[in-house]
Amino acid sequence: MLITHEGCLDHVAGRDHPERPDRLRAAWAGIEAVHLDTDLVRVAAEAAPLEAILKVHDQRHIDRLVDVDTQGGGRLDPDTRMTEHSWGAARLAAGAGLQGIAALQADEVDAVFCAVRPPGHHATPTTSMGFCLLNNVAVTAAALADQGERVMILDYDAHHGNGTQDVFYNDPRVLFISLHQSPLYPGTGPLHERGSGDAVGTTVNIPMPPGATGEHYRAAWDDVIAPVAEAFGPTWLLISAGFDGHRSDPITELGLSSADIADLTADALAIVPAGRRMVFLEGGYDLDAIASSTQSVMSALVGERVHLETPTSGGPGADAVQQARRVHVAD
Repeated sequence: MLITHEGCLDHVAGRDHPERPDRLRAAWAGIEAVHLDTDLVRVAAEAAPLEAILKVHDQRHIDRLVDVDTQGGGRLDPDTRMTEHSWGAARLAAGAGLQGIAALQADEVDAVFCAVRPPGHHATPTTSMGFCLLNNVAVTAAALADQGERVMILDYDAHHGNGTQDVFYNDPRVLFISLHQSPLYPGTGPLHERGSGDAVGTTVNIPMPPGATGEHYRAAWDDVIAPVAEAFGPTWLLISAGFDGHRSDPITELGLSSADIADLTADALAIVPAGRRMVFLEGGYDLDAIASSTQSVMSALVGERVHLETPTSGGPGADAVQQARRVHVAD
């Protein structure tokens, strides 16, 4: 199932801003390239109800967004602004995952791709930042956790998902795993941040050096992520699919190809049964890379491992994986 909405095009972050409407059009092009035709169920996203958003964000945060919306837009931080349609787009983006839950639980489809914007994983319970207004994946994960599910979130955006981490740092029901470039905005996600209280061990950060290639992402999966996921025993998988780890991205420095993204996604999908898998579009700012990576991910969702490019190797990252294994995996 594809859940998306043309209203997500109406959010404009600013002239020449990297988080632009064409990103979503590029994702749509990648989905069309899979040629699913009538096999693809398409659903228009619906706005998330405020009570679902308030499971993740506090009332003052919502009040501020509504206030800026009432004024016709405005800047939230140096990188993040709203225009007159941004609040509506953000609620559509946050609502898509809730519709995905309903469709999957009704056995209507096997997997869901939420092609929405603005992205969400930097939005904390109290703050919009890093191009993100509401935390889309967190709204979905919170709803599932409240139903008694054990939720795994895999975030392979090049930027650390600080907002998602903040939401679930004390919540043992949700396993948050982030593969991200370090150093890079927002400067969070060190190895030693592993959760707190009963949730120690349910936050897993794997910072990778600039230039890291797919060879080391595959090692991170085998040596760190897979054993942690097996021990946690998730019943649902949510993927924050940021495509800015691609080597063509203009604002990051990782060395991945769409084939590496395909492999990581396919391996992750095997963690839970069909009918319990959902992917959310996050970052990614090269349009061709978005299209090819989306095609690879959508193919993985229908059981095909498609390599439109060559898997990458030879870059740095081996030491990062070894350090992550020492911190996150018990001997």
